[in-house]
Amino acid sequence: MTVAVPPPDPARALAEDFAARAAGYDRDGAFPHANLAALRAAGLLALTVPLRLGGGGAGLARAAALVGTIGAGEPATALVLAMTLLQHGLIHRDGSPWPRAISDAVGRDAAARGALINALRVEPELGTPARGGLPATIARRDGEGWRVSGRKIYATGAPGLAYGVVFVRTDEPEVRTGSMLVPFGAPGIRIEETWDHLGLRASGSHDVVFEDVAVPGSHAVDLRPPAGWQVPDPLQQAWSCALLAALYDGVARAAQSWLVAFLRERRPGSLGAPLASLPRVHEAVGENERLLAVNARLIAGLAAETDAGRVPAPREAGFVKVTVSENAIELVQRAAELCGNAALSRKNPLERHLRDVLCARIHWPQGDAVRSAAGRAALGL
Repeated sequence: MTVAVPPPDPARALAEDFAARAAGYDRDGAFPHANLAALRAAGLLALTVPLRLGGGGAGLARAAALVGTIGAGEPATALVLAMTLLQHGLIHRDGSPWPRAISDAVGRDAAARGALINALRVEPELGTPARGGLPATIARRDGEGWRVSGRKIYATGAPGLAYGVVFVRTDEPEVRTGSMLVPFGAPGIRIEETWDHLGLRASGSHDVVFEDVAVPGSHAVDLRPPAGWQVPDPLQQAWSCALLAALYDGVARAAQSWLVAFLRERRPGSLGAPLASLPRVHEAVGENERLLAVNARLIAGLAAETDAGRVPAPREAGFVKVTVSENAIELVQRAAELCGNAALSRKNPLERHLRDVLCARIHWPQGDAVRSAAGRAALGL
């Protein structure tokens, strides 16, 4: 009898390769151009671009699986990947406010050369626009087009971006806010290398400065009165929360894998046996397995409902992101406690996993916002 052998998983092979370079990227804070080139060559940067444009045609479930796999290898690379997959998952959907010609052009560019795209929203004074307020980045009328000036911070993937979806306000008498598609090859764009954070150090989340950048009129892809942004977009929330949850779950899975190997190999002289023989270790590792199983169910459920057209309410997507993130953090912290000093040694990857996973609490939606919104709704406020 012939037994079918499953085809090799290119994403898993790439993640293993990325993991071998992850410590170097973390130490240097260098942008992972080589990793992204490998993803580009495998066609994975266009995974969520529609088939009709030459992309992979994938939905959220496949995108989340890919981000989780790459996140276990090198999570900063996975974050850059996630942002591009997210944008394509949104701009090509039915009912997208983007002009079809523009979204198609961006999709074809991703399929042809792996062009990266990300939304640039956060500003020094504003913080994240999801908490309210008008951006300081201004779009001024210039004939049929616009001129954009301002500064965006935490612009993930900045050194490799082909496009920025820049959140602006207009200089019109009736102010509008929203997104403009800005090609990063346009004159007047400057990247200031400011990113020097605790975790995800290779993500290239630098400041991007726009100085009177010319933008075609057709690239004002989604401008609305400010009140039009007050209600979260359920699809955007679902994609963002699922991909971020998958990323940090990937970090936790990498930590658990390293922990299991360490506990099997470590034989303290006082014990005369591997740490893996201790009952308390069994319970701790088993609790980590429980958290990973719960995470997998939550991410898969959110992605499957979204792909089936049953997009959950934004607060439910937020619950998934917060729960998976907190489970991942708890797991990595428990792993560090079990390992002692070895967990904090820079020669071991666990200390890097610990720093990386803590970034989950900073990514929107943050826990306080999710809980407060749910509390207000429950109280009828």
